[in-house]
Amino acid sequence: MEIQPIMSEDTEKQQAVSPLQHEENQSSVKMSGKNVNVFYGEKQALFDINLDITANSVTSLIGPSGCGKSTFLRCLNRMNDVIDICKVEGDIHLDGEDIYDDHLDVVELRARVGMVFQKPNPFPKSIYDNVAYGPRIHGLVQTEPDLDNLVESSLQKAGLWDEVKNRLQDAGTGLSGGQQQRLCIARAIATKPDVILMDEPCSALDPIATATIEELIDELRANYTIVIVTHSMQQAARVSQRTAFFHLGKVIEEGQTTQIFTNPQNEKTQDYITGRFG
Repeated sequence: MEIQPIMSEDTEKQQAVSPLQHEENQSSVKMSGKNVNVFYGEKQALFDINLDITANSVTSLIGPSGCGKSTFLRCLNRMNDVIDICKVEGDIHLDGEDIYDDHLDVVELRARVGMVFQKPNPFPKSIYDNVAYGPRIHGLVQTEPDLDNLVESSLQKAGLWDEVKNRLQDAGTGLSGGQQQRLCIARAIATKPDVILMDEPCSALDPIATATIEELIDELRANYTIVIVTHSMQQAARVSQRTAFFHLGKVIEEGQTTQIFTNPQNEKTQDYITGRFG
């Protein structure tokens, strides 16, 4: 059986990086994980993960279900802290700062490293209040006009402003699925993060909404560092510049997306991307 390539010629051209650009990206590490191990009680979920996240780029985490992608993603903003039996070992740095330092403000960290979940989860509040919630609790604005401007700016960056500008007081839960997910992205943007984590943000959306979110991700990477977990290798090929392949709690291979999908160095990576398992 002939295996169809994950990446089209057009996609390869879009993702192509010159040697100079690649060198620059490599030197601009926004977040890094070194020897990261994660345990849920006595069960180990991640094994010695070493992964650099480059600034102003999209990094995709791919691999079969239960391989540790989402577990690692939640390490990057300490969401695993809310799980009593979870223990994280190793070093994770954001701009050189240890995010697991005892003196670090976790609330501030989660403002800097925002998260968009698999299922759209707008608050049971108005569209306006969904976006305004984070800036209010973090004290990012001093006046109502400033807050109005921040809400509008965040909705514009999320590609939602023109659709909701005349109904900002309507419930966020009344939007379509794709609009709700863009509202959640606007909510994450509103706290002025450095990094946006996305855990399968399109898995509950139809193809049209998925295409809209993917276009948005491509636009957002100019100003944000993005890490996305996805089960869709086609999506990883379309939206990311770097890809890490997880299997059984380990990073098997990571590198430029073009290289991972067209010339993988590890046999397990080759088997996964060609559909021999997963």
